[in-house]
Amino acid sequence: TMVSLGASAAQATESCLRSAYRASILPTISSMTGMGLVFLPGMMTGQIIGGSSPLLAIKYQIAIMLTILGSVSLSSFIILRLERGMLFDEYHLPVADLM
Repeated sequence: TMVSLGASAAQATESCLRSAYRASILPTISSMTGMGLVFLPGMMTGQIIGGSSPLLAIKYQIAIMLTILGSVSLSSFIILRLERGMLFDEYHLPVADLM
Protein backbone atom coordinates (compact mmCIF):
# COMPACT_ATOMS: atom_id res chain seq x y z
CA THR A 1 0.00 0.00 0.00
CA MET A 2 2.89 2.38 0.61
CA VAL A 3 4.03 2.01 -3.01
CA SER A 4 0.60 3.11 -4.22
CA LEU A 5 1.00 6.25 -2.11
CA GLY A 6 4.30 7.13 -3.77
CA ALA A 7 6.88 5.46 -1.54
CA SER A 8 9.98 3.91 -3.09
CA ALA A 9 10.74 0.21 -2.78
CA ALA A 10 13.25 0.93 -0.01
CA GLN A 11 10.76 2.98 1.99
CA ALA A 12 7.97 0.45 1.52
CA THR A 13 10.02 -2.53 2.68
CA GLU A 14 12.19 -0.93 5.37
CA SER A 15 10.21 -2.10 8.40
CA CYS A 16 9.76 -5.61 7.02
CA LEU A 17 13.46 -5.95 6.27
CA ARG A 18 14.42 -4.68 9.72
CA SER A 19 12.21 -7.21 11.48
CA ALA A 20 13.46 -10.02 9.21
CA TYR A 21 17.07 -9.02 9.90
CA ARG A 22 16.51 -8.98 13.65
CA ALA A 23 14.80 -12.36 13.49
CA SER A 24 17.71 -13.83 11.55
CA ILE A 25 20.42 -12.80 14.03
CA LEU A 26 18.41 -13.34 17.23
CA PRO A 27 19.20 -17.09 17.60
CA THR A 28 22.94 -16.45 17.35
CA ILE A 29 22.82 -13.63 19.87
CA SER A 30 20.71 -15.76 22.22
CA SER A 31 23.22 -18.59 22.10
CA MET A 32 26.04 -16.13 22.83
CA THR A 33 24.39 -14.81 26.00
CA GLY A 34 24.67 -18.07 27.90
CA MET A 35 28.00 -19.20 26.47
CA GLY A 36 30.52 -20.13 29.14
CA LEU A 37 28.10 -19.49 31.98
CA VAL A 38 25.14 -21.76 31.40
CA PHE A 39 26.58 -24.28 28.96
CA LEU A 40 29.98 -25.22 27.61
CA PRO A 41 30.07 -25.45 23.81
CA GLY A 42 31.86 -28.36 22.14
CA MET A 43 35.17 -26.66 21.39
CA MET A 44 35.46 -25.26 24.90
CA THR A 45 34.85 -28.65 26.47
CA GLY A 46 37.44 -30.30 24.22
CA GLN A 47 40.07 -27.71 25.05
CA ILE A 48 39.44 -27.91 28.79
CA ILE A 49 39.60 -31.72 28.75
CA GLY A 50 42.78 -31.47 26.65
CA GLY A 51 44.44 -29.44 29.41
CA SER A 52 44.11 -25.93 28.01
CA SER A 53 43.35 -23.00 30.26
CA PRO A 54 39.60 -22.37 30.64
CA LEU A 55 40.14 -18.64 30.00
CA LEU A 56 41.93 -19.41 26.73
CA ALA A 57 39.12 -21.78 25.72
CA ILE A 58 36.55 -19.06 26.45
CA LYS A 59 38.51 -16.52 24.38
CA TYR A 60 38.61 -18.91 21.41
CA GLN A 61 34.92 -19.67 21.74
CA ILE A 62 34.04 -15.95 21.90
CA ALA A 63 36.13 -15.33 18.77
CA ILE A 64 34.36 -18.15 16.93
CA MET A 65 30.89 -16.98 18.02
CA LEU A 66 31.66 -13.41 16.92
CA THR A 67 32.80 -14.76 13.56
CA ILE A 68 29.58 -16.75 13.24
CA LEU A 69 27.53 -13.67 14.20
CA GLY A 70 29.38 -11.59 11.61
CA SER A 71 28.78 -14.12 8.85
CA VAL A 72 25.11 -14.51 9.76
CA SER A 73 24.66 -10.74 9.85
CA LEU A 74 26.40 -10.16 6.54
CA SER A 75 24.66 -12.98 4.70
CA SER A 76 21.24 -11.96 6.04
CA PHE A 77 21.83 -8.35 5.03
CA ILE A 78 22.90 -9.33 1.50
CA ILE A 79 20.04 -11.79 1.00
CA LEU A 80 17.42 -9.31 2.21
CA ARG A 81 18.75 -6.58 -0.09
CA LEU A 82 18.81 -8.96 -3.07
CA GLU A 83 15.29 -10.05 -2.22
CA ARG A 84 14.10 -6.45 -2.36
CA GLY A 85 15.60 -6.16 -5.83
CA MET A 86 13.70 -9.25 -6.95
CA LEU A 87 10.36 -8.01 -5.62
CA PHE A 88 10.38 -4.61 -7.32
CA ASP A 89 11.21 -3.45 -10.84
CA GLU A 90 13.22 -0.39 -11.87
CA TYR A 91 10.13 1.82 -11.43
CA HIS A 92 9.69 0.69 -7.79
CA LEU A 93 6.56 -1.27 -8.67
CA PRO A 94 5.93 -4.78 -7.37
CA VAL A 95 6.80 -7.53 -9.82
CA ALA A 96 3.54 -9.05 -11.05
CA ASP A 97 5.00 -12.56 -11.50
CA LEU A 98 5.55 -12.99 -7.76
CA MET A 99 2.25 -11.55 -6.56
